[in-house]
Amino acid sequence: MSITAQDIAKLRAQTGAGMMDCKSALEEAQGNYEKAIDILRKKGAAKAAKRADKIAAEGKIFSYLHAGGRIGVLVELNSETDFVAKNDKFSQLGADIAMHIAAMNPRYLSRTEVAVEDMEREKNVYREQMKQENKPAEIVEKIIEGKMSKFYSEMCLLEQPFIKDEDKTIEQLLTAMTGEIGEKITLRRFVRYEVGEGMEKKSTDFVKEVEEQLSK
Repeated sequence: MSITAQDIAKLRAQTGAGMMDCKSALEEAQGNYEKAIDILRKKGAAKAAKRADKIAAEGKIFSYLHAGGRIGVLVELNSETDFVAKNDKFSQLGADIAMHIAAMNPRYLSRTEVAVEDMEREKNVYREQMKQENKPAEIVEKIIEGKMSKFYSEMCLLEQPFIKDEDKTIEQLLTAMTGEIGEKITLRRFVRYEVGEGMEKKSTDFVKEVEEQLSK
C-alpha cells in the first residue's frame, strides 16, 4: 500500500510525532492508521524508558486562573535542560496540565502519595458495600481492587484521563512528550486553590437578623 503525504500529515497532526517517524510507522503498519499510532506510542515509551534515570531539574512553573479567578492552579513541570523548558510544546503541555487540574481537581499527584489510612478507608467502604450486596467472599477482594483502580484514576493526577483526549492519561502525555522531545519530562508537584475552599460558610437568616436588631 502506498503512503501518501496526506496520510503522513494526518498521523502527524494526531500524534505530534516527526514527519519521518510518521512515515516509518505507516510503512511498518502497512498503511493501517491505528497500528501506526500504536507503533509511535511504543517508540515514545521506549525513548522515555531510556531516559528514566536522567535528572529533570530544570523546567517552569505554570499558572492558570479559572471562573473569574475563583480557581487558581500552580504546577511545576520539569525538563533536563533550560533549553527544552523554553520549547513551545513544553509550554503548551504545562498550560494544558494546569487547566486540567483546575477542571478535574485531583487530590494527589500519584497513588504513592495516597495515605495508607485513606486507602484503607476507601477499601472498608467498598467491603461494606459488598456485604450489603451479598457478594461471594472469593471475589470481594478482586472487586475492591477494581474499585481502587477507579479511585486512583479519579483522584491521582498522573492516572486521570486528560480532558482534551480521554484516551490518554496525564502520565502518558508526559511519556509521549519525553519521547518526542528527547528529554525526560516530569511533573513534580501542583497546588489548586478555590475561593472559600475549606471554610465553613455561614448561612444567614436575614429575617431573624432584622428582628434581633429591632429588639435591641
